[in-house]
This record gives sequence, structure tokens and C-alpha cells, in this order.
Amino acid sequence: MEDEVRSRLGELLETFPPSSTEPVKFWGAQFDLGLAYVHFPVGLGGLGASPSYQELIQSELRRAGAPNNFFRNPIGVGMAAPTVLTHGSRELAERLLRPCFTTEEVWCQLFSEPGAGSDVASLATRAERDGDVWVINGQKVWTTLAHISRWGMLLARTNPDLPKHKGLTYFIVDMHAPGVEVRPLRQITGDAEFNEVFFNDVKVPDAHRLGEVGNGWSVAITTLMNERLSIGGNIAPRNSGSIGEALKIIKNSQNVTAEHKAEFMKLWCAAEAGRLLNIRAGQTRRAGNPGPEGSVAKLLYAELNKKIYSFAMDLLGQDGLLYSSYEMHRPDFAEVQRESVRSSYDLPKAFLRSRANSIEGGTSEIMRNILGERVLGLPGEPRVDKDRSWAETPRN
Repeated sequence: MEDEVRSRLGELLETFPPSSTEPVKFWGAQFDLGLAYVHFPVGLGGLGASPSYQELIQSELRRAGAPNNFFRNPIGVGMAAPTVLTHGSRELAERLLRPCFTTEEVWCQLFSEPGAGSDVASLATRAERDGDVWVINGQKVWTTLAHISRWGMLLARTNPDLPKHKGLTYFIVDMHAPGVEVRPLRQITGDAEFNEVFFNDVKVPDAHRLGEVGNGWSVAITTLMNERLSIGGNIAPRNSGSIGEALKIIKNSQNVTAEHKAEFMKLWCAAEAGRLLNIRAGQTRRAGNPGPEGSVAKLLYAELNKKIYSFAMDLLGQDGLLYSSYEMHRPDFAEVQRESVRSSYDLPKAFLRSRANSIEGGTSEIMRNILGERVLGLPGEPRVDKDRSWAETPRN
């Protein structure tokens, strides 16, 4: 299979040179050659091969200077695609996967609500069946890139009389459908990459339901595990991202003390250990959907990133007080996905943006609970609502 993968890579790079091919056209060719998700079935962007070959593909494409679609459609490429493949019909996968990978159709995730953040399963958005369609009413919040998305992964309550985890169903919603309203949420950086989304009698066909009715939580776990892997599991080059920026300051500053150098080496070692952890996780993963290593990587990334940026800002001294602009901007990419690999920085902006790392994709507190209970086997926190119906459970 390695020979087959290398042969198709050669064909891709020779026929569609990255330097002269439009990105969307390049990604379409990559998908058609089965090099998008090599472990996916033939015809759906893959070759039915071991996922271990994906790192070979990515490393060769990076070496050739190929465009990276992950920054344009991180939620679609990193989360929606594996969820649709795992839980959707073949027809749905054939319709959605290719334009998702080419970024012609951007995706967003519609889980969190004003009263259901860390405890997503307590959400209140309702979906009521009317023949072959479902009618959606409710509100979602902190929805990254909703303002440019065509599709959204929606978790809604279909049976309020069951316990909160059992009365949920998972849908794919057209973000251009009547009744969908997207409003910007301005962040401390001035950007508005997040949004709040309102649903007013939005109709979703039953054909766009993923998994069985009432089994939405199991489908959501697929999305969440891939989300944590996509946030924390990016295998960036050594000395890139936040630690690379701190290294530049260390090399160029005239005021670096021995204490600064010692602190930097602690951070560098932690960053390198995290990078190697991601490489090992990628090499040992045998199935298409990740395991608990995604939560490990996400927790490490979130906490370490904040420490590194704080350290770098301290090194800048008064220069760290300068800021380019607080003017509101609605970006067409998710900043969290660019921090580890971009070549130029607005460091004060990156410092402010890093405050969100320990919230988005699951708070660090929730990550520790997951790792403690599901990986280490520690006793879980008391849950008084486990067997009570959602309708009977007090909520915020």
C-alpha cells in the first residue's frame, strides 16, 4: 500500500503543481485520488488503508508547499468529515465529503448553549418531528465560523422526558435555511470569529439526521473526540508556533537573563514533548476515530500555550503593550487552528487569543475529568441528575 500511496502522491504533485494550481482544484484532486483521508473508503476521499499513511501524505505535501485546507475549514475537515462517515449514509457522505474537503462548503459546530456549555448534554434546543422533516427551535453560542458556514453539526433535544444524555438527536443543518440567524460575538482581540445562532422553526429533513433518534450523544462523542484531536493534535514543525516566537525573542533581545533562559528551556521541553506525543499518537492510532490521546493533547496544548505567550509578553516588556487594532473583524478562518504553524505573529493579539484555548473544545477542567474518569479509572464526580428526566432536572 505504501507504493500505491507514493505513486498517487507523485501523480497529484506532477499533474497539479501546488505552486501553480488553485487550492480548491488541488484539494479536489487530492480527494479524488484517495489522499484526503487515506483510511476512508474508496470513492469517499480514501483508499481503505491504514491511517498511519496519512502522516506520510501530509509530510510530503508540506515538503512540496501544498496548500493546507485545515485553516479554511477546520471544523469540516477535522470534525464533520469523520462524523459523517461514521454515522451517516453512503449517499450523504458522497454529497458532503468532497466539498467539505475542498472548502467549498465550510462547516460549524452547534453544540454549546447559554445554559449548556461544559455540560453540553443539558442543552435545551428542541427538534420536533413533522413527517419527514424536523422543526428546530433554540439558540446556540460560541459557534466558530458560523457566519461563513454552509452546514452545521447540530445537537438537539428530541425527548425531554428521558435523562439528558438519552433524549438527544444529531442533525446536519443548512445554515442558509429560513429561520437561521447568525449574530457576531466580539472577543477581547477585537475579532468576531465566534457567533451566536438562533433557530426559529428551521426545517431539517430526516435524511440529514446522523445516527438513530435519541442516540445523538454517541454521535456527538465522535465529533468531540475529533475536535480535541484537531485542536491539540496538530503535528507542527519543531520550533514553530508560540514556542518558536518565544525563541525568536530570546535570540534577539538584549535583556534576556539566565532566569529567562532557564524558564524558556522548561517551556521548550514541554512543547517538544507535546509535539512528540502527537507524533506517537498519530502513528499508533489504528482506527479512524481517536481515543483519549486527543484529550491529553488538547489539555496540554491549552495550558502550555497560555504559559508560553505570557512568558513571551514578559520578555517584550513595554513593547507588549502595543496593539494593532481593536476594530471588529469577522475572520474567514479560526485563529486557534493557525497559531501553531503561521509564519508571522501579532504577538499581543495571540496572547489575548490564547485565553480562549482552555475554554474552546472543552474546558481544561472537563478535560481533566475525562482523563481521570475514563483513562485513569478514578471515581467520577457525584451526578444527581443521571437517572432523572431532562424535564425534571433544574437548569441554569
